[in-house]
Amino acid sequence: MTDIVNGLGRATAYGALGVVLLVLGIFLVDALTPGRLGRQIWEERNRNAALVLSSALLGIGGIVFTSIWTTYDDFGKGLVSTAAFGVLGLVLMAFAFLVVDLLTPGKLGATLVEREPHPAVWVTASCNLAVAAVVSASIA
Repeated sequence: MTDIVNGLGRATAYGALGVVLLVLGIFLVDALTPGRLGRQIWEERNRNAALVLSSALLGIGGIVFTSIWTTYDDFGKGLVSTAAFGVLGLVLMAFAFLVVDLLTPGKLGATLVEREPHPAVWVTASCNLAVAAVVSASIA
């Protein structure tokens, strides 16, 4: 019974940390794109904004999963590494966004929230997932 209670405690701590990292991801995408992200997705039904946000959330989820999976035996180390790699993933996704913005015409943030579908959304979403995969692969 003690193992179950300990497992539930660990799952709660990792889950809470994961939710915090996901919320940080929402704020990050919101900061990089013009307008209110929640309004664009839920009220205006902007698929471009939804795809960019979804890719960032999936990427962070993958990093959190990998970090938990590889360090579960040491709970303290697992929490710290999950937080560190999660934040690193967010920082690198933002950096990649800024690099793509510099290399492409116009303002990427504005392009990503246009009403009409735009190929730059797929490039940005793929970039988010690629950055997350690299960070996940680096977790030892």
